[in-house]
Amino acid sequence: MPHSLFSTDTDLTAENLLRLPAEFGCPVWVYDAQIIRRQIAALKQFDVVRFAQKACSNIHILRLMREQGVKVDSVSLGEIERALAAGYNPQTHPDDIVFTADVIDQATLERVSELQIPVNAGSVDMLDQLGLVSPGHRVWLRVNPGFGHGHSQKTNTGGENSKHGIWYTDLPAALDVIQRHHLQLVGIHMHIGSGVDYAHLEQVCGAMVRQVIEFGQDLQAISAGGGLSVPYQQGEEAVDTEHYYGLWNAAREQIARHLATL
Repeated sequence: MPHSLFSTDTDLTAENLLRLPAEFGCPVWVYDAQIIRRQIAALKQFDVVRFAQKACSNIHILRLMREQGVKVDSVSLGEIERALAAGYNPQTHPDDIVFTADVIDQATLERVSELQIPVNAGSVDMLDQLGLVSPGHRVWLRVNPGFGHGHSQKTNTGGENSKHGIWYTDLPAALDVIQRHHLQLVGIHMHIGSGVDYAHLEQVCGAMVRQVIEFGQDLQAISAGGGLSVPYQQGEEAVDTEHYYGLWNAAREQIARHLATL
């Protein structure tokens, strides 16, 4: 259930909140670092925890994330620059920032090429643009598996009504571009919406396994992106991260067994 402002297990209490407007004025936004650290710790069993900056681009929060070993996903040039300002360094830690988009403008293209930031491409055309400027660049493929999910249509980023991702039947065309420009294929990413549940995650993981097998390419990583549900009202339960991890890890192990045969 949601954090209670009358709980004393963090500093985010009603008493402390009432003092802040007098000190900082209104409006005032308050974040509790203790809760953020606790949420990150609950995901530590995953080999990589990556935060979508569009959820919160506050540089102080991004610094806290970096200190906790969290990597970031940027969807614009501005978000790349904010990540750099927060201390992320793609030259010393090449996977700390991944740029995810379906289209790319010239300024962003030049910046990701300069810093060699891995690109999670949501369109075949984007791969071609990148390959012309930066042959050999490290890339992910953001795949639309033909279905999506979300707590509302605005958070549903998969299926035939979504603009996001390379349609799964277009992956051979994406591979042609990758091979033509000698791009380095890192992995496959499926971000199919926020507010996911266990049945939906199982569906995504199944689609990921099938897609990797059908694609027939060696991969370093997979990503089943999507926002974890959070309790907004009393009585709502938080996500069981152990169960969530178990479903995801079963798919990862199945994919690892398949890739070992290539």
